[in-house]
Amino acid sequence: MTHFISTRGRAPTLDFPGVLLTGLAEDGGLYVPDAWPGFAEGELASLAGSGYAALAADIVGRFAGDAIDAETLAAITRTAYSGFGHPAVAPLKQLDDTLWLMELFHGPTLAFKDYALQLVGRLFDHVLANRGEHMTIVGATSGDTGSAGMEACRDRERLDVIILFPKGRVSDVQRRLMTTLGASNAHAVAIDGTFDDCQDLVKAMFNDMAFRHELRLSAVNSINFARIAGQIVYYVAAALALGSPGRSVSFAVPTGNFGNVYAAYAARTMGLPIARLGVASNRNDILDRFFKSGSMRMEPVVPTLSPAMDIQVSSNFERLLFEMYGRSGTRTEAALAQFRSDGEFSVTPEELYGCRDVFVSQRLDDDGIMRTIAEVAATTGETVDPHTACGISVARAMAAADPKTPVVALACAHPAKFPDAVEAAAGRRPGLPAAVADLMDRTETMAELPNDLRAVQDYVRHHSRAAAVRA
Repeated sequence: MTHFISTRGRAPTLDFPGVLLTGLAEDGGLYVPDAWPGFAEGELASLAGSGYAALAADIVGRFAGDAIDAETLAAITRTAYSGFGHPAVAPLKQLDDTLWLMELFHGPTLAFKDYALQLVGRLFDHVLANRGEHMTIVGATSGDTGSAGMEACRDRERLDVIILFPKGRVSDVQRRLMTTLGASNAHAVAIDGTFDDCQDLVKAMFNDMAFRHELRLSAVNSINFARIAGQIVYYVAAALALGSPGRSVSFAVPTGNFGNVYAAYAARTMGLPIARLGVASNRNDILDRFFKSGSMRMEPVVPTLSPAMDIQVSSNFERLLFEMYGRSGTRTEAALAQFRSDGEFSVTPEELYGCRDVFVSQRLDDDGIMRTIAEVAATTGETVDPHTACGISVARAMAAADPKTPVVALACAHPAKFPDAVEAAAGRRPGLPAAVADLMDRTETMAELPNDLRAVQDYVRHHSRAAAVRA
């Protein structure tokens, strides 16, 4: 069984159910495996041809061990992926000789977050039912995590979910997927601030130990390692479909919070033959600047056409930093404390050099996004959203540098989530899938709160059944 340790070294070691329910470590760090479960010789090849649900049960089972029996986990994954809108769940489309597009928008909220969260919501249900407990999920979203988390947790007897999002900084479709859910245990809260403000509020609630224990807080953000485990699956699926383990594959990942591309790094660490990982940023290019300079420097968040990437504090980067520092919790915590106090920290050239063996990066401003959407539509007939355009741009650069290795760009959101930008660039307005075709006519319900911790805590307490159960 895999055990999990905090990136800051001062929190209890936990098993997989413990990590699932805990989310953020009590020392403020993020949980990672104490030792990565790898693929033994021949195991990857034996997984080729597995259905997506069976593959998910195998991958997640490597982290869960005997804490969740194999039959139960297989039943959970079958249910989790039964409602996706494509029989392959995460289909691949070939755009040219070396470039592929992996569509990760066939879940209920039309974004890649569904692929982990439909699984994580059911894992919560299973573990909490066994323990006879209730929990309160709190999360921050820059667009897609919120609706995916709310959809995954809706109407579940032992869960309440409260999601914070930056008021006016998500698309209309993203907002409505949260505010029209109509589930009594799922609550959307618009915060007067940025995504980083929302994320800071969530972290502050987790760091308030009395509040955290009173309300049994947990997370669906990618700070929860169960999310990472669920995301590893589609990297393995894509690589196997393209000939792994017999050949290497590269991936280009639009990212702001670093969770999605970190899952690819995790798959590589487990032994999946990944050649390079492309980190695609928009104008909020803190990650691109880091991989080019070795310095992580915070700047103001700039609203863009790809709002899910409008982030300057990439919380999942802490997991990679922990590895760069030789798994030193002391050094990791010190660097992040400096980042919070000074807005900047740096790694050594040697540490950065190690990262450059794996990661390449690129930024794309709004003009570049529009050009890429238009070019993809003209040359391939495919319509892509602004986030996917960032990924395709870096994927093309990777393919040019290494034409023998196939590159998979992740299509992280359905283009209909960003219809105005797509129409302006490609000359055609993408329609919503039939399952949510009436979305813009549904009644919205949401709260609006200031960027104030006490106000948010009061709201969470009032809407949490876990508090009532404990009382």
